[in-house]
Amino acid sequence: MQCEKCHAELQPNSISCPACGAPVVQNIEGFENTPQIQSQLKSMIKEHKDSLFIEYNGSLMFDNKRFTALLNDYIPDYDKECKLLRSMIDANLIGILLSEQQNHDMAVTKAKSIMLGEKFLSENAAEFVLACLTYMLGWPYNSPMRVKDASELEKEREEHAEKRRAVRIDDDVFSRAAASKYRILARNIKIPEGCTKIEDFCFDGFGNIRSVQLPSTLLAIGEYAFSNCKHLRLIELPESLRLIGQAAFTQCEKLAGIKLPKGILEIADSTFAFCTSLEIVEIPDTVSSIGEQAFAGCEKLRKLTLPQSVKFIDKNAFAYCPRLTIRCIENSYVYKYCLNNAIPWETYTA
Repeated sequence: MQCEKCHAELQPNSISCPACGAPVVQNIEGFENTPQIQSQLKSMIKEHKDSLFIEYNGSLMFDNKRFTALLNDYIPDYDKECKLLRSMIDANLIGILLSEQQNHDMAVTKAKSIMLGEKFLSENAAEFVLACLTYMLGWPYNSPMRVKDASELEKEREEHAEKRRAVRIDDDVFSRAAASKYRILARNIKIPEGCTKIEDFCFDGFGNIRSVQLPSTLLAIGEYAFSNCKHLRLIELPESLRLIGQAAFTQCEKLAGIKLPKGILEIADSTFAFCTSLEIVEIPDTVSSIGEQAFAGCEKLRKLTLPQSVKFIDKNAFAYCPRLTIRCIENSYVYKYCLNNAIPWETYTA
């Protein structure tokens, strides 16, 4: 396979070209025509960029009506996909993505939250839209529903098995003493690769922190590790993470979104308590329990999708969340929990 932009050779598992950084086309489960549609959308942007993207007061605006008018000309053979893309463009999804140009992950998380929560799209339909629009914008995006070939799947299984054999949680702990040098002036922190655990209370009360970059080797975040970091806005949890301790992010007042990786089994007591700016939370289908006051006081949390894997929720897990509506599967444990605790709910189909 070759890069469409510079024609460099690509590995089967590439999401971006190593030579030029351009995104790579990908198949999405249930949408086998995704690569063809991505390519056509890219051509459309290339030929009509000046009429689709408009500078206004220093911001980049997108002409939704112009885009939808061009769709039928560029993907006339894909009626289902065309309707889906048109409806999401009408919902200003491009505008939402462009509003977070400096943080592509946050932009994608916001857009996906809207598609799943407000537009009631299925997971794979939302991933198809994201795969198409990010490719069109030139953003590499590794969709969790990307179809992988057999060699890639086998390689991942071998890597995961090797990691399980080789790494233990306490192999390399990032301590409170190591964190102390960041207390006064540091705003953007990078934890070194190889670290497997962040110690309890490690960054507790570090008021200057704005962002934290965690290593791909991290397995555990200790209790109160980032509690009371009142200006923390951005932290991306690595796929390796398995444990998040009690109150790890409590009172992170500027934290607006968080994506929990697959492998997290529980959301412990007070994990996100009084994160008053928290609006977007992605919870994987590995989570089975949500502890006491886990999201208490999250005033801006409006919609939260809870998977069928959740089998226990403390009665005070969502105390003082006045705007919250929980999305759940009908007759699931979560559905019955909402009924019993008078929490607004919406159902979705798995």
